[in-house]
Parts: sequence; C-alpha cells; structure tokens
Amino acid sequence: MIEEKKNEALDAENEYRTAVEEAYDYVENFDILETITNVGNDEVFTPRKTVDMMLNCLPEEVWHNPNYKWFNPATKNGVFEREIAIRLDKGLEDIIPNIEQRKKHILQNMIYSLGQTKFTSNVARRTVYYCSDANRKCDGLKAPDGHYVNGYAIGNGTWFNNKEGNIKTPNTNHTFVDDKDRIMSESNIGDERKKYKCKYCGISGASKYNDKNQRETYAYEFIHVDQLNLQSYLQNRFFGGDKTMKFDIIIGNPPYQLSDGGAQASAKPIYNLFIEQAKFLNPKYLCMIIPSRWMIGGKGLDDFRENMINDKRFRELHDFINPKTCFPNNDIKGGVCYFLWDKDYDGMCNIYTYTSNEVRKSIRYLKEEGIDIFIRDEILINIMKKVMACSEDTFDSIVSARKPYGLEAETMLSASKYGLPEFSTEKIADGYEILGLGEKMKRVWKYLPLNYPIPKKSPCLFKFKVFIAEAYGCGAIGEIPSTPVLSTPRQLCTETFLEIGPFDTRLEAENVIKYIKTKFFRALVGIQKQTQHTTQKVYRFVPILDFSSNKSIDWSQPISNIDKQLFSKYKLSNEEIEFIEKHIQEMN
Repeated sequence: MIEEKKNEALDAENEYRTAVEEAYDYVENFDILETITNVGNDEVFTPRKTVDMMLNCLPEEVWHNPNYKWFNPATKNGVFEREIAIRLDKGLEDIIPNIEQRKKHILQNMIYSLGQTKFTSNVARRTVYYCSDANRKCDGLKAPDGHYVNGYAIGNGTWFNNKEGNIKTPNTNHTFVDDKDRIMSESNIGDERKKYKCKYCGISGASKYNDKNQRETYAYEFIHVDQLNLQSYLQNRFFGGDKTMKFDIIIGNPPYQLSDGGAQASAKPIYNLFIEQAKFLNPKYLCMIIPSRWMIGGKGLDDFRENMINDKRFRELHDFINPKTCFPNNDIKGGVCYFLWDKDYDGMCNIYTYTSNEVRKSIRYLKEEGIDIFIRDEILINIMKKVMACSEDTFDSIVSARKPYGLEAETMLSASKYGLPEFSTEKIADGYEILGLGEKMKRVWKYLPLNYPIPKKSPCLFKFKVFIAEAYGCGAIGEIPSTPVLSTPRQLCTETFLEIGPFDTRLEAENVIKYIKTKFFRALVGIQKQTQHTTQKVYRFVPILDFSSNKSIDWSQPISNIDKQLFSKYKLSNEEIEFIEKHIQEMN
C-alpha cells in the first residue's frame, strides 16, 4: 500500500486562502451597528440577523406596495428602518425605476419612527439619513484628508425641511397621579412622591426617571398618549394633522421593562403597553419581538396574556427557548418571541419553536380549551391532555406558597433586621432547625428554640416534607432543580425554598424526591415554568400519586425505570417519550 505524502505547501496555501477569504467576508459584511452595545435602561439593540428574520415573516406583497406607511414606535439604532428601506429599494424597482426618486419616496413617504430616547433618535437618523440632522446640506468645509468635516444628510439635506425628518425625537413626560387621579405638583417632595404613579407606564413619582437632572426620562412617547387620542396624535406628529393618514405596518423591538428599583424579574414590564397601543391603531400588519414571559402571565401581564391567546389574528409566532439565538449579548429570562399579526386574518397560527439544535412547527390556536396560558410545545400539550384525562389531584395542592414560614431569605444572615431574635449556629435540644442560604449563598442549617416567634406556622412543621428551591435555572424546559431536601418534623425553611407536604412517613417524602427527579415530572413542570422562579402554580399540571406504597408505581426502582412506569401509566406515545428523553436532562 502506497502512503500518500502530505503536501505541506498546498496545506499552507489553503490555510492562507481561507484566512484571507474570512477577513474579506468580515470586511464586506461588517456592520457598525453590531458594535454598539446596549446603553442601559433595558434598551436591547436588535441585531441585523434578528431584524432580517422578522422581516422574512412579512408577506412578499409588502415590498412591492409604494403606498404602505411603515412605523417603528420605539427606534433605537435605526436598523429596522435601514433594512426595510433596503428591501423596499429592491422591491419597488419596477414601480419607481429612477433610483434617486425611489429612495426619496421610500424615506419621505413610507418609513416613520418615534425615537426611544433623544440619544437613540440621533443614532437612528445617523443610520438612515447618514446624518443626525435630516436636512443638513454640504457646507463644503473639507479636512486635509479630503473628507467633509460636518457631513451632510442623504439627498444633500433637501429631502426634509426639518432636522428630524420622519424619525422624531420623543417629547413627552410622565404624568404622575395619586389614587384619586390628582396630578403631582412640584411641591410634592421626598416620601410624598411615592404616593404617585405615572398614569401611563406606572413608575413611581419618586423614581430616578423623574429626576430633572438626567437627560432622558424614558417617558416613551408611544405609550404616554391616551389610547383614544393616539391616532390623531400621530397624524399631527407625522402628517400635519391629515386625518386620512394611518400606518399600515407597525414593527419593532419595544422597551421590555422599567427597572424602577428591582431586579430583572421584578421590574415592571411595559412591552405589553406598546403592543396594546399598536393593536388599537389597527394596522394591516403588526410584527414585534418581545420576551416570552407573557405566555404564562406574570407581573402585570395576566390580562395582556388573556387577550393575546384569544386573538386569532396571529399568522405566525416564532418562539426561541434560548434568547441568545436572537440576542447573543443578552440573557433574557424565559426566551424571546416575535410574531406576525394580520388584522384581516382569522384562523390557526403557524408556531415555530426553536431549541438549541432544531425547529419544530405546529399549526394551532394560541388558546387551548380550559388552559389560561400559552403552552410552547404541541407535544407537551398532548402529554398534558393525557395526564388531565385521569382526573387526579395535582401537585400544586401540596406545594406551599412563597414564604411557607413567613421568613425572608436574609434572616439567615441577620434576623434582627426583621425584628426577630438571631438564629443559633449551635444545636438546641428539642428546638427547631431551619434551612436557608448563608454566606456565599451556601445552604446552611441554623437552630431556634421552641418558643421562637416564627411569623407563620405551616401545617407541615411537625410532619415529614420536602424542601425544594423556589428559584433555579432560567425557564428552559426540563431544567434540573437544586437538590430537594427531605425534611423531618420540627424543621422549617426561609423563603429560599418552597415546602411540599405534609407526609406521615419518611418513605413518602423519599418517594416524592424520586418523583421530582423523574424526567416525566420535570416535563410537566416545564409547561408553566418560564422564568427562574417556581411558584406554587408551576406544579399545577403534575399529578399526585400514591407515595406510601409500591402499588401503582414501584418507587424502589431506579429513576429511569420509574420514568418508564410513568410513561406506561399515562399511555405516552413513542414520539412523546422520545421528546421527553431528548429534551429533559437526567437528574441523579
């Protein structure tokens, strides 16, 4: 057998050629907007790739209609407007053959935006008009290297008669009112301001966004106008008061929340307000990208979710379990989604679910009969229906609400902060034991005397039970919870944990822990869990089984065998079993 000799020169040449091609491709496709990072206040810039995906879901006819009015109600860097203009420039070639006339028509008469802030308005105009002043003409002043010092706008500044063009700088303020709808005056200072809330976005009158010393107040214009006046407001803003004008296509990536003194999960969502305003305008098409947390409700989103899932005008919904597919530099808990809403459509929705390595499509209504949330995967719906058909009690009935003993997480570090005696680090004979998080977020046990003033006495206190972490993961299906803890009588916990029980025997609690570790259990939890928090409600699709014996399920078997018994009990199909085995991580 003749051994082939390695051609090192050829390999080196190929490596060089590949490196050159990669560098050329980078330069050719380099986009300055991709280098701009988020500027705070929950302003998530949209990558061009994500914008392209959203534009791809629009019907082809939109690119060939010169009469449509496009509107972005909260532009950041102008990437939507730029990519829309590029596609329209191609789509209108046959209708407006002259290049300059076509570009002028597109920018003058088709594309409109409200800036999210003063800063982003300037950035967007710079992207679309080549200059932050839409009407800046070339002044002829050149630098030594030959370029024009001050720059000039597209069309040499002659296409618009004002600096803003069709990309308007926001000019609204928050309107702070009390519970009797009285407007806050300048004399209201200090703690008095906390009594007032913005009537539009809900932030506190004492908020940092009400500080006159900062340049931006984040009073997003589109949602700080009364809904009944919105149409005429925009007609005045963009069309000189022409009552016949309206927007045909509304598209964008609205601000998601206002972090008014809380963490991401506790901040006030506002993207729902943008969608409600947009729907009220009744455009032909509406396309927006938002967090997927609305699908199960959450803070201030229950009514919004109910309206969304009952709306049959959604043509497409693209749901990304991993948000980094759309926003590589952002960790948006629970994933993101974008949709196409068509005012003339009435039917089932094409739903695309994107996981790490596949895309699954289903055609169905967003609303499932008898279910008040949107379930992200059709296979999970089928599994859930088989479980519900058995009419068994559900696990949420034995899971506690938050703070089962009324104790904050920080009491483990400083109980006196909450007016309570400090916990002991030494065991107390015939006392209580408490589980929580100590230094460096490590699980620790501390000790309390029997006369300790526990704020709330759970019925599980003198029984066997299971403690399970209230928060873990980020909302992806099948996540592995922190190790559940078997708890004996006289043991309690802080709000870091939820409590499952009570049980009369240790064996029952041990079998519950085995149940929690099954893939079947965690698949059903995944129907409702879309954030890191696992409230009592998250367990409402999980059936309660007989944990006291091995009659229905042989709990003495390994976890994988218990799963097989559960698959058989609920008559899961091969496809459903394969889905669970593939998407739910094993938990030893």
